[in-house]
Amino acid sequence: MLRVLCALLLLMAPTSAFAHVGHGETSSFAAGLAHPFGGLDHIAVMIAVGLWAALKGGRALWLWPAVFVGVMLVGGALGMSGSLAHVALPFVEPAILASVVALGLCVALALDVPVAAGAVLVGAFALFHGHAHGTEVAETMSGVEYMAGFAVATASLHAIGIAFAMLMQRNALRPAIRIAGVACVLVGAGMVAGVL
Repeated sequence: MLRVLCALLLLMAPTSAFAHVGHGETSSFAAGLAHPFGGLDHIAVMIAVGLWAALKGGRALWLWPAVFVGVMLVGGALGMSGSLAHVALPFVEPAILASVVALGLCVALALDVPVAAGAVLVGAFALFHGHAHGTEVAETMSGVEYMAGFAVATASLHAIGIAFAMLMQRNALRPAIRIAGVACVLVGAGMVAGVL
């Protein structure tokens, strides 16, 4: 169990958050695929969605990650077209930071909500994540490729969270899932405080 927890913490700690506009290359599928692995906010939120979905089980296991990816792509499209259609979301960065803490708390507390309510919460946060990254890319084919790579990486991080939770449940180590949720909360709090 200690090895698994250490691996999870290492996975969550590669670099600082770069959800802000203008960080890194945003013009290829490979860049989109790599980007979510470069920031604590991305990693923590995506894994938390998977952890929470696995805790809930049933339809949430596939629905919550699918909602996150789908709504994130809608947010990305809104962000990409922002200069043309004047579609802007207020408080994008605070909402992204709030998502790290909130979804971490959902896991840490093993919050049991109806599947639809969880999908709404996950989707609301996904809209902000997608919008933040959609504003980074041009409304061109390379921007679409970037967002496609971003979606694949996001789904992969959801799958890591699900796999970790299922492994812990299978081995009667369910508290480790909640500890991972606490780690997400601490990451979010550290980012809000400016220490991460």
